Amino acid sequence: MNLSEVKSSEIKNLDLLAKQVVEGFITGIHKSPFHGFSVEFSEHKLYNNGESTRHIDWKLFAKTEKLYIKKYEEETNLRCHIIIDNSASMHYPIVKKQRLDHLNKVGFSAVAAASLMEILKRQRDAVGLSIYSDSYEYYAPEKGSERHRKMLLHQLEQLLLSNSEATTETYQYLHEIAEKIHRRSLIFLFTDMFQTSKEDAALFEALRHLKYNKHEVVLFHTYDGKTELNFNFDSSPKKFVDVETGEEINIYVENVEEKYKDLTEKYFKELKNKCLQYKIDYVPVDIHLGFNQVLTNYLIKRKIFL
Repeated sequence: MNLSEVKSSEIKNLDLLAKQVVEGFITGIHKSPFHGFSVEFSEHKLYNNGESTRHIDWKLFAKTEKLYIKKYEEETNLRCHIIIDNSASMHYPIVKKQRLDHLNKVGFSAVAAASLMEILKRQRDAVGLSIYSDSYEYYAPEKGSERHRKMLLHQLEQLLLSNSEATTETYQYLHEIAEKIHRRSLIFLFTDMFQTSKEDAALFEALRHLKYNKHEVVLFHTYDGKTELNFNFDSSPKKFVDVETGEEINIYVENVEEKYKDLTEKYFKELKNKCLQYKIDYVPVDIHLGFNQVLTNYLIKRKIFL
């Protein structure tokens, strides 16, 4: 079964889907500027002059005429912690069943996280997971075992099945998460940056807290580009409902579209500048553009982090 065959069907096996996403991504990078990175996806690394020859894989040399050093399961080069916002706004747009071609924001985040975990598994790296909304819903520390990965996959599958009416104060739980991550890690945060209050200063203070202990932090600003950015609605009157507060407003889209787009683009730019100020990697992630935008960023960060 290939990836195209599961696009229109309900996601039932997240582990298999993550493998398909990663395999498709690896195939793609052979034709891209990241062609040198492909070796990172095996259990070997290229031999560098001056290194011990003790662990050279001579059988692989006979096949490839290149020197590779074996990497063992107990090796952990990287610790990664994935954080997912599970508030009500992340469950937009409303979907009856999560399909690869019809994911909401939290569904996209779950599949992207599972795909990152698949790459981390191949790298023998450790991964942890945190999920929050109006409470700190789930926490698992960074580990590299297969049993641990299966446990995290199960938790992500529950996200695909869940609904949420919870509000969120992102900054509150990011502080709690930061206190739990003690060893230097690469932190990926999936959130739409919506919260019921407008305390942006408190939010960025929490993001700065995540950088404590020299962590690298990547903010995947997750959004629906069709409606939340481009405001792609027809001209008939619409009632918009805030999924977190329940506030309602009736409008003609054409009367506010231009101003909405201007304000949204301004907000995105402000987020990017704030992240730049605090040395946080800001990555806008449109759920309609696929998972390569997430996985490519992982490649870039891993090269720097190591």
